[in-house]
Amino acid sequence: MTKNSFEFSADAKTHSMTIHRQFAAPRALVWDCYTKPELLDRWYAPVPLTAKTKSMDFRPGGHWHFAMITPDGQTYWSRLDYRTITPIDGYTGLDGFSNADGGLVEGMPQSSLEVRFQDEGSRTQVVSQVQYSSGEALQQVIDMGVEAGIASTMERLDALLLELA
Repeated sequence: MTKNSFEFSADAKTHSMTIHRQFAAPRALVWDCYTKPELLDRWYAPVPLTAKTKSMDFRPGGHWHFAMITPDGQTYWSRLDYRTITPIDGYTGLDGFSNADGGLVEGMPQSSLEVRFQDEGSRTQVVSQVQYSSGEALQQVIDMGVEAGIASTMERLDALLLELA
């Protein structure tokens, strides 16, 4: 099996980043891994963190409120508010750091997000486009290590997809 492709690019002029990631799995299964909390909790955090969903309502106007937890118990909360959903093709939403109650944290980067799922033969291509309000907000997440974090998280999804296939 060939290595799954991963491309990350950031554009300071447009305050955006784009992630292209290919998976060796059918689109419906990859979609499920992105949209079902019991599956998200198994992969959506970079090693050595773990993810834990507090609440999820996967529909337009709904949300996903979750934490990434370090091995020593530090908790980092996030919230994704879904705007649009087109089953197994994609979704859009607003993403940001939150507190344990789901309120967005002022001063932390927030973004609009578009995630698209496409067939590539027997594989699935996922393209995520993330738009920030400023170049400073984009730089802040880059400085936090977003590229390495996403790469690690995607490798976890590879392992889960192999287990589920």
